[in-house]
Amino acid sequence: MYRTLIRYGYVPFMLLGVNGAAIALAASGAPKLWLIGLLSAAIGCSFAAERALPYEQEWNSPAGDGGRDVAHAGVNELLLLVSVGIIPLLAASVTVADLWPHSWPFVLQVLAAILIADLGITLTHYASHKIGVLWRFHAVHHSIKRFYGFNGLMKHPLHQTLEMSAGVAPLILIGLPLDVASALAVTVAVQLLLQHSNADYRVGALKYVLALNEGHRFHHLKWAGIGDVNFGLFTLIWDHLLGTFSYDPTRRFTSDQLGMAAKPNYPTRYLAQLAEPFRATGACHTSDTSTDGDPLSTARA
Repeated sequence: MYRTLIRYGYVPFMLLGVNGAAIALAASGAPKLWLIGLLSAAIGCSFAAERALPYEQEWNSPAGDGGRDVAHAGVNELLLLVSVGIIPLLAASVTVADLWPHSWPFVLQVLAAILIADLGITLTHYASHKIGVLWRFHAVHHSIKRFYGFNGLMKHPLHQTLEMSAGVAPLILIGLPLDVASALAVTVAVQLLLQHSNADYRVGALKYVLALNEGHRFHHLKWAGIGDVNFGLFTLIWDHLLGTFSYDPTRRFTSDQLGMAAKPNYPTRYLAQLAEPFRATGACHTSDTSTDGDPLSTARA
């Protein structure tokens, strides 16, 4: 019974329950420390769901990457929280025109912020697979060999900053309020947990619209071209428009299909991953390497 509850209730709980609590707290003007408590609860729920109903059992066990992933998560969550703190300063200095719909119900303001941020983050993510200098930093995220919640926060901090800036900058320019930014920060963290979750949950036809784990696993296939799909953070709307949406219900994922085909020995330690984009070995190159019967013309490097 509990497995069925997790399979069909986990996503609504996170999207409506946790995000709903974030929106309610932000709307009430609660102290910003609530962000930490709510994010901690979301992470706890994520780990519990993955252990109770895993898609791949072995992905729940650290493979020498546990400490590294915690370091990535800690640094990038801190960046997320700091970004919320400096938004009032940015808004005071760079807002072009206060076009923000302050009269809208608060929940609609947050939804509007999510959709606008989703576009900026999606386009930056797409560009990071096309432009070599951006791929150097984004490659850290694609070096994963197991797919679980913390992977969403396993990013080079410079790339994390770039993505979030692309998502939030348009909002600041039109007068993003601090309370909306606080709720948005929580929804981003929750989405990353859901998107990379090892929980074998189901969302039905919504998998074609929402950027959740069933679709995002295809993005982490290790072959370029094949893995250059499903770039959205919150939704897959922009992927449908860009022609980058992909889904195959018959595909079963294992660790052998994740990572980067042309860089199977990408550094695994935290500090080494921070340094890798600045090394010659962090450059991109092409290869006609193919494995597991997946046709491709360029292997991810």
